[in-house]
Amino acid sequence: MIEDNLLGFYESGKGDQFTQGVDPATGKLLFGKFKNAISSEVDEALKRSAEAFEIYRKKSANEKAKFLYTIADQIEEIGETLIERCCAESGLASARITGERGRTTSQLRMFADLIEDGSWVEATIERADADRSPIPKPDIRRILTPMGPVVIFAASNFPLAFSTAGGDTASALAGGNTVIVKAHSAHPGTSALVGEAINKAAIKCNMPDGVFSLLHGSGKDVGQRLIKDKRVKAAGFTGSEKAGRILYDLANQREEPIPFFAEMGSVNPVLVLPSALNSDTAEMLSSSITLGSGQFCTNPGLILSIAGNALEDFIGELSQRLSRIDPQVMLTEKICKSYNDMKSLSSANQHLKNETESIDTAQKNYATPVLLSIEGKDFLNNLNLSNEVFGPYSIIVKCKDKDQLNEILANLKGQLTGTVFGASQDFEDFTQLIDQLEKRVGRLIFNGVPTGVEVCASMQHGGPYPASSDSRFTSVGTMAIKRFVRPIAFQSWPDEQLPHELQDSNPLNIWRLIDGKWTKD
Repeated sequence: MIEDNLLGFYESGKGDQFTQGVDPATGKLLFGKFKNAISSEVDEALKRSAEAFEIYRKKSANEKAKFLYTIADQIEEIGETLIERCCAESGLASARITGERGRTTSQLRMFADLIEDGSWVEATIERADADRSPIPKPDIRRILTPMGPVVIFAASNFPLAFSTAGGDTASALAGGNTVIVKAHSAHPGTSALVGEAINKAAIKCNMPDGVFSLLHGSGKDVGQRLIKDKRVKAAGFTGSEKAGRILYDLANQREEPIPFFAEMGSVNPVLVLPSALNSDTAEMLSSSITLGSGQFCTNPGLILSIAGNALEDFIGELSQRLSRIDPQVMLTEKICKSYNDMKSLSSANQHLKNETESIDTAQKNYATPVLLSIEGKDFLNNLNLSNEVFGPYSIIVKCKDKDQLNEILANLKGQLTGTVFGASQDFEDFTQLIDQLEKRVGRLIFNGVPTGVEVCASMQHGGPYPASSDSRFTSVGTMAIKRFVRPIAFQSWPDEQLPHELQDSNPLNIWRLIDGKWTKD
């Protein structure tokens, strides 16, 4: 396992500060002291990335696809060493990490398939018309093109799928960009293993030195330095609203502002209509709230329904189910402390009622689930309760009627998801509420839970601020590639000098929009 920073193919550990992995279940330090990057190493990584971009952006789609396929193969070749290290650093179960490794390699291969097909570039051709009156029409052809070096900030809660070789890195590389990853301090060993695998793949596939770099260190020192550098052309982030907003502001305060795609806070409101106040809904929600100790960005942290006996019975059943779930380890001591602090603040709020039985645990960094309830009027007087709490935590709001429920929905911030539990007839009876929810979210779910994000072409994982910094884009699925490319048009350009995707003969045999019609001709 390489403990130095990866500056392209060069290993460097000049600094005297280091990051060390910790087993959150025991608090024990793990082997490996991963050197935090100093300013000269950050600069060298940027230099190599910028130089490599000039070569990598001109690689063919097949060459880039082969690179992504090979990264997936190299990650799988690490075998159980990766699973064991990732479990040790995250406290997550082997089955979860094995599944996440599968998602990570599948994402890489999904993007490889996408760029091999080639149609994703949205090649658009408007042919010249010299006879058009009053002025001739020029030949104009448009395509999506890579942007340059991209910085990716690894996430804490997905040490593989949203980390070093996760969806952000895969989509940026697929788009033809070079990538610098700022490793997350919670899983430095996992990051090092995967970073080494990426560079092995790069060497095998004859990719330029600097196509990928991995830097250890703090977000304040390494991360902010990267964002401020003029050679960086875009960035991707998954984490807290506070950290995301700091980086987003820095990206926009530069002399040349850059796109900063941040996925941040979300409580994923769940609208439980009267017809769905039953055992099945309670079972689904209890499992979703506590999945992975509640450490998912799609955790259902806010449940909304109309007050009455049926809701009180539902709250009783949901709380009993949650109280029977054993405490689970959280990702880091810091995350667990933050969760427990929020629980204490909630207990001090006279309007919040704790519906779950108190389960004491002497185990360090373990979290117990909490279900709180509050009257709708009191919730409206304290909308800060709609802020995300990272952990197995959810609030049920008991609304007086439809009007109050609609008012609450209208005052919510942007969310990744919104869920409706109900029956078909409810779409007529509660149309206004569902329409209100739709305006606040990136994904609407019917009679299902928000946790479990399918990786596919139609997935939208992003929503109005602060769920994400730009609701027009997704961080999951094939369309995630659109974040790290920009359109460019060629006017009256010689055919032989055009990108292959735009040449008359269509040598890549891709779908193109020619004079308003999709064709492969």
